[in-house]
Amino acid sequence: MHSTKLKIEQTISTYSALLSIDTDHFVESNCLFYGKSQFQHMLNIERKRTERSQKPFLLLLLDISSLMAKERHKNILEDIKSVLSASLREIDISGWFDHNKTIGIICPTMVVVNANSVEGIVRKIYDRFCENLDPELVNKIKVSFHIYPETNGDVSIKGPFNITLYPDLTKRSLGKELSMTVKILVDIMGSAIALILFFPLFLIIAVSIKATSAGPVFFKQERVGLNCKTFSLLKFRSMYKDADNKKHRDYVSKYICEKENAAVEPGVFKLKNDSRITTVGRFLRKTSLDELPQFINVFKGDMSLVGPRPPIPYECDLYDIWHKRRLLSCKPGITGLWQVTGRSRTTFDEMVRIDLKYINQWNLWLDFKILLKTPKAVLNGNGAY
Repeated sequence: MHSTKLKIEQTISTYSALLSIDTDHFVESNCLFYGKSQFQHMLNIERKRTERSQKPFLLLLLDISSLMAKERHKNILEDIKSVLSASLREIDISGWFDHNKTIGIICPTMVVVNANSVEGIVRKIYDRFCENLDPELVNKIKVSFHIYPETNGDVSIKGPFNITLYPDLTKRSLGKELSMTVKILVDIMGSAIALILFFPLFLIIAVSIKATSAGPVFFKQERVGLNCKTFSLLKFRSMYKDADNKKHRDYVSKYICEKENAAVEPGVFKLKNDSRITTVGRFLRKTSLDELPQFINVFKGDMSLVGPRPPIPYECDLYDIWHKRRLLSCKPGITGLWQVTGRSRTTFDEMVRIDLKYINQWNLWLDFKILLKTPKAVLNGNGAY
């Protein structure tokens, strides 16, 4: 009997280690309470599930740091877990959002998330706490909530991401931090060298633009960057002054929303045979020379040499929930993986998948390979921005 009990304990210990779940938190009150890494992994799974089902989920956070800071209150943790076990549904997920500081609760596959539904859930938990815990201690628990998708059914992107919902994507190891520091240094030095080398070409292009059409040399356009923060992307002006963007908006809408449309060339974000383009502008676009001022954006820190394509805000308004992940944890770039893989003439969904692949597999060597392949991609005319 003793031998069997020992084997069971050893088995639980082994599986707990594999799942990164603290052994003493493996099964309590007939429910799972996940460790920090596993809880964040479950949060990632629920995000992906919501992207497919379109059913939002609720993330509740219970800040108990003021309780855990005092040794005499540490026993309260078991009581809190017991209350949560009795208050939550079987499909709800609880665990450490931030170990020994914040408890996270994921309420998945909710039909609707609004003020009333959230208040009902919080009230139920609060009442159970008051019934089972010292009211003085209950008042020290700070409750906050977050809804995914952030727009609660509206896929438009109006502001920065709620980083709280993406802890697994935004955390970085020491090695990743060092690599990102190197990437930033490469961006600064690379863009500075490019601006110096191309300065004579800048002057020639500027004179050509001014001599053939009225208007400024540079074209400024609002783009969406890292974490949905907007910035002014610079290009050499290739269109006539005050050109209307309605045609392009309609074109992009067909490309993103209508998966197979004969009027849209896969992977191309610029209209062909566009009457708004000047003679010089047509040459600049064909050779991608109109993109050279983006080295200024890289030097300023708005962009990187390599990264996903920076979208226009009205493109983001058409994004599905999962599309917007390409805007998280990575600056947009002058060039990217989808332009150099020979698959730049592809559907919008496939382009996003390639961007996500780049973000998930990113390393310095991958950036270096993309930079080496970019000149060939430019000569082939792939990947118009």
